[in-house]
Amino acid sequence: MPSKVKIPLILSILFLLISVSVIIAIAYVQIHHERSLSPGLKYGIVLDAGSSRTTVYVYQWPAEKENNTGVVSQTFKCNVNGLGISSYASEPEKAAKNIDNCMKKVISVIPFNQQNSTPVYLGATAGMRLLRLKNESAAQGVLFSIENYFQTQPFSFRGAHIITGQEEGVYGWITVNYLMGNFLEKNIWSTWVRPDGAETTGALDLGGASTQISFIPEKSEQNPNSTLEVTLYGYKYNVYTHSFQCYGRDESEKRLLASLAKSSQGKPHVENPCYPQNYKAFSGFYYTANALNLTGNFQLPEFNTSMSSFCSQEWSKLPHILSRFDETYARSYCFSANYIYHLLVHGYKFNSESWPQILFQKEVGNSSIAWSLGYMLNLTNMIPAERPLILLPMRPTVFAGLLFLFAAISLLCLILLVILMVRAC
Repeated sequence: MPSKVKIPLILSILFLLISVSVIIAIAYVQIHHERSLSPGLKYGIVLDAGSSRTTVYVYQWPAEKENNTGVVSQTFKCNVNGLGISSYASEPEKAAKNIDNCMKKVISVIPFNQQNSTPVYLGATAGMRLLRLKNESAAQGVLFSIENYFQTQPFSFRGAHIITGQEEGVYGWITVNYLMGNFLEKNIWSTWVRPDGAETTGALDLGGASTQISFIPEKSEQNPNSTLEVTLYGYKYNVYTHSFQCYGRDESEKRLLASLAKSSQGKPHVENPCYPQNYKAFSGFYYTANALNLTGNFQLPEFNTSMSSFCSQEWSKLPHILSRFDETYARSYCFSANYIYHLLVHGYKFNSESWPQILFQKEVGNSSIAWSLGYMLNLTNMIPAERPLILLPMRPTVFAGLLFLFAAISLLCLILLVILMVRAC
């Protein structure tokens, strides 16, 4: 083969190989070295307007979500000063005024550019349910005052509502099982998955005006008329839940005092003892167990023994027994313990073998056990997920340009190679 043909032929083959190698290399880099950038966090605000007080919670979750439900965490909590909103029936503007101090703190927690898209929900529970039964116009006046207040706030207000006892129960159930890791967990690859052999836990909630029980019944016992269906992380759960109005701690004590007054005075109590005023700030199960120096999981006889020991103490010794002595609460612990014992044994029919394990916890990690977290989890199903932002090593125009350039060079080298070989023959 003449040298004048041999050298161009070698060069053509060399450039062809280089061009093909470059095409393969840039394609590999573009496909396999892309980066996924999270769209960031979403925020939501829930106001738990209980019978005793109002608590403001701020929640956050990654915007892309998992199977349509957010992986939600509590990022801020603020207890509103004063009583529950039902206590301001005659002065509804005060209900909104008291919230303002907490909302000013919330504004500093949520990024400014996300405030107008952050939803705010207010859910009122048993105190407002009772006020509505007693005076519906007064209940509406309180809610209307709060709605007016939120029109001045930078957030996306979604309404102030009185939730039903069933809703309160099922949202509390969601919170308990979510915080216990019964809905999802991270596997060894740090991917969220449903726990293997996942089971759920029943939940009890003792408030000031009502008490709730929620659990998933056996399949043979499920009745569509007595259960609520919720969908979380792509799975459906049929939850039985029931709220016992007027069987909260405070209302039960009022009924007892009314009964004692009736017996001692020989005349009936004038008002219905289940009415929404003068509630004490009180979280039934946890604080009572804490006063009895009981924490976590324990058996029924242990609770009974601690209750008997506490109630037999002289009043003067209580400041030395209680870790934090407050006369108002100290006076209520003995009644509360007895009420909880009888509620569980004679009301819910628990025995030493079926004693609930989650009863006396107030928080798990940094999250409070409250219906508001379950409410926020359920609502994330309705908030659209955002896709992660894909970052490529090269911009599409640059990538396309390089492919075209080296493909053209390869084609030219191939044409030249064919011509040289034909001449050589």
